[in-house]
Amino acid sequence: MNRIELFKKHLDEKRAVKIISGIDNFNAETVKNVVTAAEIGGASAVDICYDEQIIKMVKEMTSLPVFVSSIVPEQLVNAVKLGADAIEVGNFDALYKKGKRVSANEVLDIVSKTLELIGENRPFVCVTVPGHIEISEQISLAMKLEEMEIDLIQTEGSATVTPDKSGARGLLQTAEVSISNTIELVRNISIPVMTASGITTTTAPMAFAAGACAVGVGSCVNKLNSTIAMIAVVKSLVESVSKVSSGEKINA
Repeated sequence: MNRIELFKKHLDEKRAVKIISGIDNFNAETVKNVVTAAEIGGASAVDICYDEQIIKMVKEMTSLPVFVSSIVPEQLVNAVKLGADAIEVGNFDALYKKGKRVSANEVLDIVSKTLELIGENRPFVCVTVPGHIEISEQISLAMKLEEMEIDLIQTEGSATVTPDKSGARGLLQTAEVSISNTIELVRNISIPVMTASGITTTTAPMAFAAGACAVGVGSCVNKLNSTIAMIAVVKSLVESVSKVSSGEKINA
């Protein structure tokens, strides 16, 4: 079984966990720690920035499927040449922190140009639907992406939310938008949906209960200061997701 087939298997089983090091994380040591934690912790895939040296490093150090995220078509095409197992148009949170917004038309333009440049040898392709646009527009965009035979849709939403509570209540507030977007998209498209943005060990099972086939988890792992702590969180995530996959009930 090749790398991406492992991820597809976990998608089919509705238990895929993708660990995101960050579209703007170019610190090789930090990326290495996140990838190590993802592999030891039992994740389904890792998601890294576009950087030739980092892509080469990660491909050499892990057997996990490697997603490369960017909003630049030429970078995504080159990532495939460098060995990326999947490409992702998305993980826009880093842009939002800089005050930028990505429209549905911009997403379609990026995807169209990327696919045109890649040609017939298409890799696994994931596209993030911007969480800040109206849900009707998200659904319309997702339907168009489905027509383009995109393999996976990723939701988001935490950039639009400022939690007013701490602890579990705050985690729920952060994840609520992305999970709500997941529910709406799952109702309207047949391709798999991955819930990301603000997802943690606490809220990951809720994403799967909402119909997601995968979760993308970033800051609750990559913001930690030690590899040991990262591994512990990834293991906890995978275990919580496995409970949902096996049919165990999640307490509200």
